[in-house]
Amino acid sequence: MRSLGIAMLLIAVVASADEMLTEPPITDSDRGHWAFQPLSRPAPPAVQDANWCRTAIDRFILSRLELEKLTPAGDADRATLLRRVCFDLTGLPPSLELQDEVFADESPDWYERLVDRLLASPSYGERWAQHWLDVARFAETDGFEHDHVRPNAWRFRDWVIDAHNRDVPLNEFIAMQLAGDELRPGDESALIATGFLFCGPDMPDINLQVERRHTFLNDMTGTVGSVFLGLQMGCAACHDHKYDPISQADFYRLRACFDVEPLFETHPQLGQVMREKSSKTPTSRLFERGDFRRPGPVVQAAFPRIANMSSDAIPSPADDAKSSGRRSSLANWLTRADNPLATRVLVNRIWQGHFGTGLVGSSSDFGVMGTSPTHSELIDWLATELPRLDWSRKRLHRLIVTSSVYRQASVVVDWTPSSDRPDVGVRATESLLAHFPRRRLDGEAIRDALLAASGELNRQPGGPGFRPPLPEELVRTLLKSQWPVTPEVEQHRRRSVYLFARRNLRYPIFEAFDKPDGNASCSRRNVSTIAPQALLLLNADDSVVAAQQLAARIEKQTGSDRRAAVELAYRQILNRKPTADDVRDAEQFLTSDSALADLCLALFNLNEFVYLD
Repeated sequence: MRSLGIAMLLIAVVASADEMLTEPPITDSDRGHWAFQPLSRPAPPAVQDANWCRTAIDRFILSRLELEKLTPAGDADRATLLRRVCFDLTGLPPSLELQDEVFADESPDWYERLVDRLLASPSYGERWAQHWLDVARFAETDGFEHDHVRPNAWRFRDWVIDAHNRDVPLNEFIAMQLAGDELRPGDESALIATGFLFCGPDMPDINLQVERRHTFLNDMTGTVGSVFLGLQMGCAACHDHKYDPISQADFYRLRACFDVEPLFETHPQLGQVMREKSSKTPTSRLFERGDFRRPGPVVQAAFPRIANMSSDAIPSPADDAKSSGRRSSLANWLTRADNPLATRVLVNRIWQGHFGTGLVGSSSDFGVMGTSPTHSELIDWLATELPRLDWSRKRLHRLIVTSSVYRQASVVVDWTPSSDRPDVGVRATESLLAHFPRRRLDGEAIRDALLAASGELNRQPGGPGFRPPLPEELVRTLLKSQWPVTPEVEQHRRRSVYLFARRNLRYPIFEAFDKPDGNASCSRRNVSTIAPQALLLLNADDSVVAAQQLAARIEKQTGSDRRAAVELAYRQILNRKPTADDVRDAEQFLTSDSALADLCLALFNLNEFVYLD
């Protein structure tokens, strides 16, 4: 943390176009923070139990466990691992056919081939796109009072899904969203990608359009800072950051990269996109206290100083240039293999998607007030490994999920802290990954699992978001015609990623299970445990109808064979065969006045259905 006294004494003076700008200098103390250090390439450490390690990742994890005198859990059983990796990579449960194949496969590489199959599935992009849409603050409406619909916003969602499925290299994936129009002029797909910059809320009918522009640019800049650099730059819109070495001038220099005319251009087919029409740009300024009515010194587009170790500059455009080139310069700088923040942030987000928590828990805040990495050498090794994998997200996924640390059981065995390290408690076994962290499914995966189990999931990909029926009490909270139900009933059973995303109203099961509203970038979802979750799973149409439809299918296949019906219900819902105790309890349940649909509904309400071991 910087000393205020030193900062007041050591003032750097930066010359702007027509005024003088003052800001605190970057000190050696600032650069000493772990996230601002240059990337290193540590060698995987030597470990005592080398036979446990399947990948280099395991050596980093096991080295720390051995240091803490902890022993990793054994491998998860095949059924648990199958369910875990299917939900993790595709957001869907394993089908009966896949269960049969995997349980019968006796080859030693059954798991690796399963991973490759899941990564090649279109379901992979639909699942992992949602992680990115959360940080992009994606929705299909403007938000605020009127929450106007953005008719073509879905095109960006489909672009993200497609980019994941095609394994677009992560450096290209970033660059297209920041500057697709500059890097690939005339490419419609690249133009759609720039919709990332416009995903946030907007108030197009505000009285003062200059205020609208100011607010929107600030949101855009803060989002780019947090998503790609892991820095809470939005704090510096009004004043120098209180903790991190980010000045107010740093914020407005980054903002200048996006300060173009016209800012709000709506393409008739593609929606809101970024497309500069000339190299001429408005004069960019710092705004005193962040107030759009108080323009201050002129600033030039530049990268944040703390992350710009080589002092790279944004070049001026050529006289005949068709755009300023500032965003493409930013994209190229961000995707350099030696960028100290961007690569660490990227691999940490992917790690978080697999384990629920990143190696850095505050995945959009790598600053002083963020959490320190649990395995600092591992995050640097992964960050330097990513370019070696040709920036392939799928190869990185494969590296992580084929590791021994990912394949561990989630059961925590009883143990006693060693006398020399009494501070290592049960929670540390999870943060240090001595076992796989048990995780709850999110609302989208729960809804999709209900549909998949009942055999009603509509796998139609892409296109405008669909609107299923809502409870009347919710509809009354909306303005007139804000939720016109999609007339084609079969559309109501599509995957959740395609369900219409309205900022001012979340689908009930999504809201109960902590889906963000899209008003701000969400780096990591809350995981709450509240009464409405149980009430919805027990009473809402999503689960009740799924239970009835599944029961009808089971009865059609098994007839009067009660034991076969119980086994099929368990395999469809919990993706495993029932134990002897399960069969006994289920048969006893069915001898009462309860029907098979009641049993299916009860299974949908088990912790085992909504949690991954």
